[in-house]
Amino acid sequence: MGHLFTLWMGTFLQLCHATIYTNDWAIKVRGDPESVKRIAEKYGFTNMGQKQLSPSVLITRVTFQVEWLQQQAVLKRVKRNSRRKHLCGHDLVKRHLHLPIHQSAFKHNMHFSCGCQTGMNIAAAWRRGYTGKGVVVSVLDGGIEKEHPDLKPNYDPLASCDVNEQDQDPTPKHSKNAADSHGTQCAGTVAASANNSLCTVGVSFRARIGGIRMLGGDVTDIVEAVSLNFRSQYIDIYLASWGPDDDGATLEGPGPLARLALQTAVETVRERGRHGRGSIFVWASGNGGKAGDHCSCDGYSSSIYTISVSSVSRRGVWPEHLEQCSSTLAAAYGGEETKRTITLGPQQGCGRTLSGTSLSSSLAAGVIALTLEANPLLTWRDVQHIIVCTSKAHHLVAPDWHYNGAGYKVSHLYGFGLLDAESMAKEAERWKQVPAQHECVEEEAIQIIHPGSVLTSAYETTGCSSAASRHVVYVEHVVIRVTITHSRRGDLSITLTSPAGTVSQLLAHRPLDNSTEGFQNWEFMTVHSWGEQAAGEWTLKITDTPSRKRDSSAELGILKNWSLVIYGTAEQPYNMRRRRVRSAEPSVDSDLTEGYDGPCDPECSDDGCDGPGPQQCVTCLHFFLKFKNNSRLCVSECPPGFWGDRRRCKRCYSSCASCSGSRSNQCTSCVPGQHLTEGTDTCTTSCGDNYYLDHDLCKKCSENCSKCTSYSICTECKPGTSLQGNRCQRSCDGGFYHDVQEDECRPCDKACATCAGENGVEACNRCANGFLMEEWRCVSSCSAGFYATEPSPEIVDGHRICRRCDSSCLTCAGPTWQNCSSCSSGHRLQEGVCVVNTECTDSQSTIFSPLLHVGLNAPGK
Repeated sequence: MGHLFTLWMGTFLQLCHATIYTNDWAIKVRGDPESVKRIAEKYGFTNMGQKQLSPSVLITRVTFQVEWLQQQAVLKRVKRNSRRKHLCGHDLVKRHLHLPIHQSAFKHNMHFSCGCQTGMNIAAAWRRGYTGKGVVVSVLDGGIEKEHPDLKPNYDPLASCDVNEQDQDPTPKHSKNAADSHGTQCAGTVAASANNSLCTVGVSFRARIGGIRMLGGDVTDIVEAVSLNFRSQYIDIYLASWGPDDDGATLEGPGPLARLALQTAVETVRERGRHGRGSIFVWASGNGGKAGDHCSCDGYSSSIYTISVSSVSRRGVWPEHLEQCSSTLAAAYGGEETKRTITLGPQQGCGRTLSGTSLSSSLAAGVIALTLEANPLLTWRDVQHIIVCTSKAHHLVAPDWHYNGAGYKVSHLYGFGLLDAESMAKEAERWKQVPAQHECVEEEAIQIIHPGSVLTSAYETTGCSSAASRHVVYVEHVVIRVTITHSRRGDLSITLTSPAGTVSQLLAHRPLDNSTEGFQNWEFMTVHSWGEQAAGEWTLKITDTPSRKRDSSAELGILKNWSLVIYGTAEQPYNMRRRRVRSAEPSVDSDLTEGYDGPCDPECSDDGCDGPGPQQCVTCLHFFLKFKNNSRLCVSECPPGFWGDRRRCKRCYSSCASCSGSRSNQCTSCVPGQHLTEGTDTCTTSCGDNYYLDHDLCKKCSENCSKCTSYSICTECKPGTSLQGNRCQRSCDGGFYHDVQEDECRPCDKACATCAGENGVEACNRCANGFLMEEWRCVSSCSAGFYATEPSPEIVDGHRICRRCDSSCLTCAGPTWQNCSSCSSGHRLQEGVCVVNTECTDSQSTIFSPLLHVGLNAPGK
């Protein structure tokens, strides 16, 4: 078997402007470690160690064969962070009045600065006694401040290192111009300590927290692989809130080493991650929504080995930065309403954060830590199953909510819904490990993609029923592996329809993606068919919509090949728990009546059942629907048009498709033909003033707008403001302009009567008394080559202006070539005209002619 080694050779190459190569190489060699050592010495390499984690193979003679090698290139990795303002720690404590948290606080709601303990039920998990104790989390980032007062009590040096500089200290290297607090902020959200906390309290405030500094220098495939496998038997959860650029054009995923690291970390071998139970990788789904990005083009968040987490506001509305894709498993808070969130800041201080999937993924890592404390034996797949089973969708607004063939509600925005810490912990307490994962692979052939049409390719599968080791009956992840050549990648969109009819959008159009590279063995992943039956017809549809940026003469796109890869189990994965059954009362003739002793429906509580169906539960685990005949049906969540009140599903107001209560102002989505109004939670047929329509949601215009077509494009302004471009700016008195950054009126230059900004006389709109307007600037007197006009009510509000002389004049008193008052060298003035000096012989006449040029300045020009 091949061994993968990292070798070093003293070279540095930059082959083109786009790719920078380092002096590190990764080489896969067939042979034993001693052979590799000799190879490295022979060719001037330094062997940095074996990166391949599979068992060694005994070799009877010294042989070697290079199977694969790769020079390491510098990768661009972007932190999925938000803008934040650094605050002095001492000042923040005074302003925030954040008190220490003690054990007695479990009797009440513990204060968590995100304000998300209610919807995500974090405080309820705390009250059950779960705090993350015994769980180790490490943040893959630019480092964490291990001495920060909020992190120091929980800091774990065994879960920390600096991969960039190859030492044990993960402290970020702050520059003079910027402080790198992103990793510290993520770590604080996960595990900031509770007692004597300076800034905030982490979700799992007794978990051990470490940091792996790997974004603080050149990031390569080797750097990522080493980070992802660092002490994988000791670290339970790795948090990664970064990825390729969210610019709407990038297509990138893990390199071969990082991909191998992810795969080996979840293998069921005792020497692998978490002693064979599998490392938990929590990944931020991405912040490229405004750029039209799609997280299926990020191979990290769309990997089956990662838990991809998206964002939602506490009102259940998706933020503008959110990307859509079918690989997102769940959502956590992190939308626009977290702008007042207190987080950890640089230099042991505190800060504030806006929105971002960095915050959401950090919250998710903390919730998973609480879940692992409830059951440390959970595998990486158990955790994903628990998330699917317990996430809440009922109050999250999305246009694409749908039930899949297994009865799970799922969306491309939020996956299976908002993480619920209490439900996850309760489910973990009684969870039985899911059966072994099987992988079923089917392949299809080449087809042409015609512009303006839909290519449909269907495959009928049995779920590999002929091979027991690959047989999949119940679906978990589905991967579509494609190779496509195309002249403009952003014009393509791809969907996959399962045998149960569930449609997953694997790719949406990306307006900014002009790449001609297509897709080379790229993997799209969906979780939307989770729990469905694998057998049947799977249909791939590729739509090619030519854009204006596309060359009409370009060659046709080609789907060269595609593979259907279904991951799942041959046995039913969830635990059909046997309930405690009520004993039947003895009959009058003393004969014993035997009660039902079979399995209960999963929606029955521990009180048992009288039969196998959800209508035969003694009490319900989640919610129940009550019918006119007094019968009840247990359900995992209330259906559309209902809301949960003390476990009972009650009907929403008539115009609400979903709601948080029965009143008209408690809608979370609306019936067709109605629009949800942001801030009022009511449904209306049309948006009123101060609102604009966006995806069936009436959103508020920006602060000073009375009417708008989008948040940033105003058409009418509120009193006290005026329309400047597309925005309503505060109105200032004459002689003043509005400073946007400071939000105050500041004086114009003394030469300006009105102005557009602080750029001196260049910013004047009108000139002050005693000044003249000369080519959009105000001057006290006209420059050489200009003349002053008399005041006119038709010109610049009656103020004097300087106009340019005719090009034949050096100075002038008027607009034409006959109004010159002085001339340039070689010319002389004659009756207001500049003529060329000419010397004649006695026999020649002297002829004077004005100096004329093509394109003379006409009056008024």
